Amino acid sequence: MKRAAALVCVAVASTVYLFTPTQPARLTAEARSTSPGLAAPTQKELAQKIVASAENGTLDWRSAYGYVEDIGDGQGYTAGLIGFCTGTHDLLTLVERYTRDHPGNALARYLPALRRVDGTASHAGLDPGFPAAWREESRVPAFRAAQDVERDRVYFAPAVRRGRVDGLGALGQFIYYDALVFHGPGAGPTSFDGIRARAMREARTPAQGGKETVYLDAFLDARRRAMLTRHPGIDTSRVDTTQRRFLHEGNLGLRPPLRWQVYGETYEVS
Repeated sequence: MKRAAALVCVAVASTVYLFTPTQPARLTAEARSTSPGLAAPTQKELAQKIVASAENGTLDWRSAYGYVEDIGDGQGYTAGLIGFCTGTHDLLTLVERYTRDHPGNALARYLPALRRVDGTASHAGLDPGFPAAWREESRVPAFRAAQDVERDRVYFAPAVRRGRVDGLGALGQFIYYDALVFHGPGAGPTSFDGIRARAMREARTPAQGGKETVYLDAFLDARRRAMLTRHPGIDTSRVDTTQRRFLHEGNLGLRPPLRWQVYGETYEVS
């Protein structure tokens, strides 16, 4: 499967996901009592489809487990369900955690090389066999499940929690999720918490008494600027004609039917 040319791997700084929020990440009584939002099974399935349209050029997100390619973004190999990268620590963390539970798997022999290339674009010690080993192991149900777990632990669950803290519904939680997938965690100006902080300087979150549509517009503005700062000239359609479209339609619950465009392709979910 050919990934979208605009895909950029995220950088995960440690094996433990850390936010650096501008205020404590505590759920208010009101937030705790809200509906599951994006965490509801049907909404989570929808979220994976929308992310896959940008990350993999398909709505069939389950087809991406065995994907592996160097897309030339300086992050080494990009692989799997959510774009784990050999250069950004999250792929190494995935393989380490998986190998603890499943020693002797097809990827275990590459752990020394994965540790050496972590943080770089290098393939040293990975070529020529690593891509084939990844595809082989991705046929194993346990490894597909491990990718699911790591996606949820590092990206999905933190995005939903942060969205609920900020008083956001399913669309806002999805906007946070896609931003975490693309930009990664961290307080830098082009990382998730930096983008959120910039948005909060422009508008109050619903939890702070602000209007949800106004805040999400500010967040998408900040995210678009971050994308262009990091990669001048990058296609920003995953914001402009996907998330912004849902927002301008007033679909804060992210309810089908949905129609959107990303990287020149049109997608629909009924």
